[in-house]
Amino acid sequence: MFGDLSGMMGKLKEAQQKIEETKIRLNTILIDGDAGNGMVKVTVTANRQVKNISISEDLIDKEEIEDYLILALNTALDKANSVSEAELAAAAKDGMPNIPGMDMFGK
Repeated sequence: MFGDLSGMMGKLKEAQQKIEETKIRLNTILIDGDAGNGMVKVTVTANRQVKNISISEDLIDKEEIEDYLILALNTALDKANSVSEAELAAAAKDGMPNIPGMDMFGK
C-alpha cells in the first residue's frame, strides 16, 4: 500500500541531512543592508547573524544613527529571511520521498 517504507525512511533521513547541511552553508552567505544612502551599512548571514556594522563618520547625531541602524538591519534581515526560506525549502523538496497523495511542495 505504501510502497517501500524503508526506502522512504532513507529518503527522509537524506532530506534531514540536506537541510542540516543547508543550515550550515547559510552561515557563509553574506547579505548587506544599508540606510541613509549608505551612511549606515550592515552585513548579516542568511542565518540572520550580524557580521559587520559600518557607520559613516559624517553621522554624528545619536538618534539618526539609531534610526538608520534599525532600517539597515531590518533590510538585511528581511533579505536573509527570504534567502534562508528559499534555500531550506529547496533542500527539503529535493530530499523528500515521493509519497502518493502527499504533495506538500506543489510540484
